[in-house]
Amino acid sequence: MNDMAGNILQSIGNTPLLALRRIVPGNGARVLLKLENQNPTGSMKDRMALAMVEAAEADGRLAPGGSVVEYTGGSTGVSLSLVCAVKGYPLHVVTSDAFAREKLDHMAILGARLQVLESDGGRMTEKLTKDMIAAAGVIARETGAFWTDQMKNRDQLAAYRAMAEEIWVQTGGRIDGFVQSVGTAASLRGNAEGLRRRHGRIRIVAVEPAESPVLSGGASGAHRIDGIGAGYVVPLWEDGIAEGIERVSTDEAMDMAFRLAREEGLFAGTSTGANVIAALRLAETLGPDATVVTIMCDTGMKYLRTFGARLG
Repeated sequence: MNDMAGNILQSIGNTPLLALRRIVPGNGARVLLKLENQNPTGSMKDRMALAMVEAAEADGRLAPGGSVVEYTGGSTGVSLSLVCAVKGYPLHVVTSDAFAREKLDHMAILGARLQVLESDGGRMTEKLTKDMIAAAGVIARETGAFWTDQMKNRDQLAAYRAMAEEIWVQTGGRIDGFVQSVGTAASLRGNAEGLRRRHGRIRIVAVEPAESPVLSGGASGAHRIDGIGAGYVVPLWEDGIAEGIERVSTDEAMDMAFRLAREEGLFAGTSTGANVIAALRLAETLGPDATVVTIMCDTGMKYLRTFGARLG
């Protein structure tokens, strides 16, 4: 019997679910972490990149011999770089120096062509997001490339509904809360839709940077949590998709990322740190008989320079 996969893309998904052992609330719910760092590029974005490309192949938006363009803070770009490398599509990525250098290097190594926009002191802002989108649109118009346009692309929702089904099976249907940070809002929305199909009373909580809390009615601002907090209400966000929105600062998220590494042996990025903080808050609210699931969005190996600088 041959158990070998046909290519690396077939190893995307079906990631483990792990209970936190030490970083737990005193009298709160069990907190489980979906280990998306186990995907080929170390990120949950592998799921959505494959879904967007394959949907476009299926309906003819991306024809044989075509090319792809996207704007990205890095993880989506790395995942698209992987998918396009395997499938043979040239990829043009618009990104910025605001994001982890490791991600930009990873994209280039996988063959992507990068256009790197200058940021405001290495911070994520609404203006930077919109400048990246505009630049990607220009490339798409001038070259005829297929623009995945992650902020608006609904094809990715199916990938996250599939993740929700994995979570439901892995928990044996015992899940009371789900927590996820918001970038494009696709992962929160797809998981929320998938889980609510199974159990309508699951509490869904969104997470956003405290410095830019636009989803909860605050002002747009600058922050340093890679991959989340676009600085405006993104198109895939829907009112009512979450019962609660938690604000987590960059410093809190970074501190939790270090705690996860040192106390749980889980080396994750800052968006995961934000997720865990919000999950612990929900766990304290739901009590000891409940189960809360959140996502380890990616591996901390994508942020070695960033974390190293904090170590001094």
